[in-house]
Amino acid sequence: MRLSKMLFVTLRDDPADAEIPSHKLLVRAGYIRRIGSGIYAYLPLMWRVLQKVSQIVREEMNATGAQECLLPQLQPAELWKESGRWDTYTKAEGIMFALGDRREQDLALGPTHEEVITTVARDMIRSYRQLPIHLYQIQTKFRDEIRPRFGLMRGREFIMKDGYSFHGDEESLQATYQDMYTAYSNMLRRSGLAFRAVQADSGAIGGSGSQEFMVLAEAGEDEVLYTEDGQYAANVEKAVSLPVDAEASSFTSYEKKSTPGTETIEKVCHYLKCSPTQVVKNVLYETIYDNGTTVLVLVSIRGDQEINDVKLQNELTKLAPQYKAKTILAITIPNTESQSTWAAKSLPLGYIAPDLVDAYIDTKKQVHGKFLRLVDKTAIDLKDFVTGANESGYHVVGANWGEQFKIPEIVDIRKAKAGDRAVHNPEQKLQSARGIEVGHIFQLGIKYSQAMGATYTTPEGKDEPLWMGCYGVGVSRLAQAAVEQSYDKDGIIWPVAIAPYHAIICIPNINDGKQVEVAEQLYTELNKVGVETLLDDRKERAGVKFKDADLVGIPYRIVTGKALANGKVEVVKRASKESDEIAIEEVVSTLKNWVEEELKV
Repeated sequence: MRLSKMLFVTLRDDPADAEIPSHKLLVRAGYIRRIGSGIYAYLPLMWRVLQKVSQIVREEMNATGAQECLLPQLQPAELWKESGRWDTYTKAEGIMFALGDRREQDLALGPTHEEVITTVARDMIRSYRQLPIHLYQIQTKFRDEIRPRFGLMRGREFIMKDGYSFHGDEESLQATYQDMYTAYSNMLRRSGLAFRAVQADSGAIGGSGSQEFMVLAEAGEDEVLYTEDGQYAANVEKAVSLPVDAEASSFTSYEKKSTPGTETIEKVCHYLKCSPTQVVKNVLYETIYDNGTTVLVLVSIRGDQEINDVKLQNELTKLAPQYKAKTILAITIPNTESQSTWAAKSLPLGYIAPDLVDAYIDTKKQVHGKFLRLVDKTAIDLKDFVTGANESGYHVVGANWGEQFKIPEIVDIRKAKAGDRAVHNPEQKLQSARGIEVGHIFQLGIKYSQAMGATYTTPEGKDEPLWMGCYGVGVSRLAQAAVEQSYDKDGIIWPVAIAPYHAIICIPNINDGKQVEVAEQLYTELNKVGVETLLDDRKERAGVKFKDADLVGIPYRIVTGKALANGKVEVVKRASKESDEIAIEEVVSTLKNWVEEELKV
């Protein structure tokens, strides 16, 4: 492609709405243009990148025996109501674009396709002889993000590969799950990315187990905790660890003490001269279930630990049936205004104990009349601990579970953090890295097939629900993640495998016949041998062309300049800035070898 014929406009200044380097660079280098909030046009250079990523994904999926298909983006609400996720996606998470047609039928633009593919399986899979089967697609998805940002990282419209497998038993599902782990690792490796596979929370998708594939980058929204021995890695939402050992309490008897002005852990520990590991702090949450019921949750945890909101939400979701609900719409720490809607009297905030009486709840409101009481494992083993006294300005010391306080339901909801000891080997300490999630694989089990009546007939003639897995890769997100992982002050540094072009030929002086002649010759010969090459034949200064080549990030730059006097051209490697003068007759074979070597990874 000749740059003079391409829709190609670069910017010298960063766009005002871009927050992270990759977003700034993709706009500046003419890859994408913002059309609306979270909505972008993929311009010709970007489309080539996306096609290359898609092809790598397609090849790795096909190699596992998966079959490509295309599912509808417009989905009937009835399917989502069957699975029980309509309220989750339209109200609780609120990320689905829902609409009505002229017949007043509810529809949605697909954020994901579990319901659609389960419907296909329900209609078409009859016998164990058809199993296992694995279908995938590459298409646009839609999610109504609360705050679209970071360009293609968190947009409202994006390209994704999602795949779904169906099985007769869990063993078959796990075999495909492992195949996907290998395929996804291959995809990222072939794309030239540094990544880490981590244990993850399944979120609204559900299922028994899942893993995320994180491209390592400082701007990543996710925190990954891992050990140096390579035996453990998890998203912080899922991570587990061993906290530091609690110090022995200096209080030997139960006593109520005046502790004025000690509404925080730091202040009470300073006042009582104790360690936060000896304190039980009690945090109040307000949970709204999908049937409109509000449940007040009192969580007790060791004073030096933090609550993992994702783990807490998962525990509360499990308890939804006891409140005649299916899922959670919202979970918050209630502020003063919120408390006024259900509190019968003012709460002793900062001094709450695990046995805060239910009389604080006004039962006339649509609020469950009793606190749901949970205790984290870190607090349950404490002896002679310090906690609130349910009276402002007072704490109790020397308290014990089973004596002064009944033991609430025990849960594991603490937030693991860097520096904690690893569960698999306490000598290993958790370390932290930032990551961008570009892939996620799930073992769904029978969640959707059971809810939607998708069954198969066993060899014994019995109908059983299908076992199911799902596997997603963000194609457009992966492309931007590559930029976020690899750039410098001059612009993008694309891995060869997914660069829009392998090489760019810059003609410093378009009026120099020899420069043009050699450039045209190399342009034709390089493209003929599979080295995808751009020709910068614009009537611009040499400095502008070199700056644009660096900004756009093409792996190899060929300059038909001063070296022509010696029968050579200058070749610059974008990643290292390394420059060589290579004989004109050797350029094609040299570039071809370099590209092939990079693509072997």
